[in-house]
Amino acid sequence: MKELIEPFLDYLSVERGLSKNTVVSYRRDLVSYLDFLGNSRIVALSSATRNDIGNFMLQQKDKGIAANSIARRLAAVRMFHRFLLSERILKNDPTSLIESPKLSKKIPEALSVNEVEALLSAPGGRDKQGIRDKAILELFYATGMRVSEVVELRLDSVNLDVGFLRCIGKGNKERVVPVGRKAIESVKKYLQSSRSVFLGKKESEYLFVSRLGKKISRQSLWKLIKGYARDAGIKKPMRPHILRHSFATHLLERGADLRSVQEMLGHANISTTQIYTHINKDRLKSIHRMFHPRP
Repeated sequence: MKELIEPFLDYLSVERGLSKNTVVSYRRDLVSYLDFLGNSRIVALSSATRNDIGNFMLQQKDKGIAANSIARRLAAVRMFHRFLLSERILKNDPTSLIESPKLSKKIPEALSVNEVEALLSAPGGRDKQGIRDKAILELFYATGMRVSEVVELRLDSVNLDVGFLRCIGKGNKERVVPVGRKAIESVKKYLQSSRSVFLGKKESEYLFVSRLGKKISRQSLWKLIKGYARDAGIKKPMRPHILRHSFATHLLERGADLRSVQEMLGHANISTTQIYTHINKDRLKSIHRMFHPRP
């Protein structure tokens, strides 16, 4: 059964344009699903029933898998069966009557403006690496990009004179994002004093490179953010998208319209962006309790 995974993943990558990370996750999900079927002595996908898929979901829950991950695994299984049906490999789709679990959307954690200022100041900017790291953090907060998007950012996608960059997001969708003055200054300083030193005689199409002149990795970038957060004395749990969440939250708190923030974040659906409005509401309630004479 596992030989059917590769054509499906090729379809996701080539025809659906899903990111490499999403395809890797779907591969893992489908391997878990097919392992479950194999352990249940189901040797052909054509024999899988709605009950089998339901039992797979229950098994995932019993293993302590998070609800969001279980929902994604169901989505992977559903897309897999629909693909095989469209390719006439299967004659029926056992997932057609299975409902997706309703998930409560968690309000994302965001830093306060003072915490962001402390984080952006943490690199110091005195040595070559500090100059690069400050440019990374400034650009993160100025644009709301994802970690993977910063890593993949090409040098020729950034126009510092005009103050915009072109970003390739999920599903290979391109968006144009404005860049603020402070971020522009930091990136220019990095380009003038650090990047060429890191590259030496090498060349790279990527904006941010490691001290060895290679494209900086996601793991290194995330380690960098956590290290500077610790130096800045930030006690909140640091997660990969925390600067992205802070970017969106602070824009909305200062009156930016939801559609513009959606465009800058690259959200396909505005309902994804609307979760940040709940942060505003919580903040307003807090202010009301603190300052209203009859809270």
